[in-house]
Amino acid sequence: MIPVPGMHNCDVETRARQSRGISSEAIYLMVAKALDAKAAAGRLLIDVGSGAGNLWAFLQHRFESYLGIDAVRYEGFPSGAQFVQVDLDNGRIPLPAESADVIVAVETIEHLENPRAFVRELVRLARPGGWVLVTTPNQLSFLSLLTLVMKKRFSAFQDVDYPAHRTALLEIDLRRIAVECGLTHLAIEYSEQGRFVLTRWHYPKFLSQLLPRLLSDNLLLIGKKSA
Repeated sequence: MIPVPGMHNCDVETRARQSRGISSEAIYLMVAKALDAKAAAGRLLIDVGSGAGNLWAFLQHRFESYLGIDAVRYEGFPSGAQFVQVDLDNGRIPLPAESADVIVAVETIEHLENPRAFVRELVRLARPGGWVLVTTPNQLSFLSLLTLVMKKRFSAFQDVDYPAHRTALLEIDLRRIAVECGLTHLAIEYSEQGRFVLTRWHYPKFLSQLLPRLLSDNLLLIGKKSA
């Protein structure tokens, strides 16, 4: 077999820690904006792939309590919040069905081997009428499309990103998976933050708002579980 650069065995904790358990503020704001638009609130928010739990600061005004799920418990996880340690590639999350009003998975699905099984599990945890939200790198951004042409792979799926990033999903993939898993009222939103090619600089906000799909590094899908 021809060796692939970066292809090696790696335990789940090492892969999880490769992300450092954090996402950008633009992603957290995108999630908060999407949930605000749906007036999504309630007793419990479950954050699957929670990392350090930084999302909670952006959503605590909408929920009574917060439960994080991840392969490792990161330093700085919110005090007083609940935490469940799970390898999301292996087996069911050990929580009852219909546990929470909203289930969020921020920059998690691309780390996993089976995105469909993962979304089915998110839907199982949501109460009828609750919302399920998933974010992931935007493969249709200008940066990602140009990288695909130049390097034959998407921007967030270079050798340096492997084995943490395993599964690249397009918008249409997310929509198909959501429909297959029984979600309705689907919407796609964008982070409205994207990097200029070969730099760390971001596009001006007004420009990324004008062309959100093309100039956003990340996107989300939100859907409602049938009552």
